[in-house]
Amino acid sequence: MREDIPQYLREQLLAQYGEADAERIARGYEAKRRVTLRVNRLRSTPEAVRAALEAAGIAVTGVPWSEDALILEGVREDAVTALPLYERGEVYLQNLSSMIPPLFLGAQPGENLLDMAAAPGGKTTQIAALTGGKAMITACERNSARAERMKHNLAVQGAAGVTVMNIDARQLDDLFAFDRILLDAPCSGSGTVQLGEKTKARFGREYLEKNVKTQAALLDKALRLLKPGHEMIYSTCSVLDQENGQQIARAVKKAGAEVVPLDLSAFEGMPTLPVSVPGTLCVCPDENYEGFFVAKLRRKAKKK
Repeated sequence: MREDIPQYLREQLLAQYGEADAERIARGYEAKRRVTLRVNRLRSTPEAVRAALEAAGIAVTGVPWSEDALILEGVREDAVTALPLYERGEVYLQNLSSMIPPLFLGAQPGENLLDMAAAPGGKTTQIAALTGGKAMITACERNSARAERMKHNLAVQGAAGVTVMNIDARQLDDLFAFDRILLDAPCSGSGTVQLGEKTKARFGREYLEKNVKTQAALLDKALRLLKPGHEMIYSTCSVLDQENGQQIARAVKKAGAEVVPLDLSAFEGMPTLPVSVPGTLCVCPDENYEGFFVAKLRRKAKKK
């Protein structure tokens, strides 16, 4: 593996995956990721967005698992942000992997939903679009500046029915009860590394252990806030099992939860990695995808 991958991260990848899959991840770190975006159906349609992009000379390809997900060829993000459709909130710049958790959440109009670590709002606005703006969404963000930025993004995207709470979701009262919860947990970002970026210097044992502790506390809180018999999504932009499968296994053992196997039939061809918990998903980074983990949990119903 390349020497410019931080030593501690190299050690973790090799210990978890072995040489072959660790090398696949390293190649993903080297790849120059294409710009991808999501069509915002609260403002536009895939057909209209495709037409506008092509009129601007931007080549577009789709993915088999979502009409709203588009890959742009040969451009950088500033080519999109300069377009009127971006200013009007018709699209949201978002990595393909980041679009997957809301799809598996399965939110429905009229439901009461919680997005526990919501800023900058990509997944929140996606959930709003998937429910036609007819779900009641509580979006938590503990950093006040990021919370204000999220409010701006929600307004641009036309995401009605979202209440932003400037609070650490761990501090929510346990009297709250939600139909569905998305916990896109703070993590090491081991799936998003692009070699040469300063973020790679953050990897170390203490940093990983700090994230693992935060994730466990948030996941425990999520399962307390989730209505019995209802489902939540836990996701990270990490490929490390300490932050992923091990968190799920611990929650299943401790919190009266069960894994709901993900139906991956629509995602054929997506680059994936081995997982320690069957029914979960770990995406391997490449030129289109960031490394990402997704699991669905159901809080067991109370025995009568």
